[in-house]
Amino acid sequence: MLETLSKPPGALVGTAAILSLATELPAGRLTSAELAQRFGLSEEWILSRTGIRERPRASADERLSDYAARAGFKALRRSGVEAADLDLVIVATMTQDELTPNAAPLVAEALGAVNAGAFDIGAACTSFLTGLSLGAAQIESGRADRVLLVGADFVTRITDYDDKRSAPLFADGAGAVVLGAAGDAGISMGRIGPIVLGADGSHGQTIVASHGDRKLRMDGPEVFRHAVARMREVTLQSVARAGLELGDIDLFVYHQANARITRALGERLGLAPERVVDCIGSLGNSSAATLPLALSEAVRDGRLRPGARILLAAFGAGFTWGGGVVEWQVAGGDE
Repeated sequence: MLETLSKPPGALVGTAAILSLATELPAGRLTSAELAQRFGLSEEWILSRTGIRERPRASADERLSDYAARAGFKALRRSGVEAADLDLVIVATMTQDELTPNAAPLVAEALGAVNAGAFDIGAACTSFLTGLSLGAAQIESGRADRVLLVGADFVTRITDYDDKRSAPLFADGAGAVVLGAAGDAGISMGRIGPIVLGADGSHGQTIVASHGDRKLRMDGPEVFRHAVARMREVTLQSVARAGLELGDIDLFVYHQANARITRALGERLGLAPERVVDCIGSLGNSSAATLPLALSEAVRDGRLRPGARILLAAFGAGFTWGGGVVEWQVAGGDE
């Protein structure tokens, strides 16, 4: 296992911060009732195993890079940062429109980020958190002043709709944050504290999509077992790195992989349900997009209040996983 830290032990908040948050979702919806009819199942069968009633689904002629750019545009507008002032554009995704180029250069071009470097991060469902760690480190080291990070995935493009166990999980969406120094653009939304990243490639075949058929294959029970164990572990590690205890965290925002995983995590950590964001019912699992989407839901329902301490954690193919602490500063975010 490889672990990296964005801050040394005991540091609750660093000098890098989230300045704004925005999301972009397809208008199309694929309901569990429709999938149940396709598979000859009941809608309740799907709900009991996933917690998902409907999920956003992009149409065949829509492009991931367009959604990423629209989320990025809204995030820039809300932060007051001009695209030309960005130093980096990072897109966290595993479903870019083409094998090459990456999505990030296309997003940078669409936004007018003419002075920015641009690249994708591929760490599956952990990609957004990986990008957050990388972007924060660039700012903390003085190598960048402004970074746009977008988590965007069209997972339905690589979903196997002949597999009744995995197909109901996946969705499409995009979410973006602008990162800068704490205090930039007035009052920052969230100071970024320690981030712990881990990986174990010995499980590389447990969730896999080959170039041959470009369809996700996964061993569901094994994914469940490792996802719960690793996110529990990294939750405790991240909180400890911040010099805190679980009781000091106001809100736990986990990758929205499956409602059963989120519930199991809460139970094993002894967390009250109201402290754990669970928005998968209407959003599904959109891989790298789920963390910004879940943060946006928490803004809308009023749980992200000034001074709130947030634990972010994710787990994905590879295996990859990560966790981090953010201290929220101001109310507001997505519309």
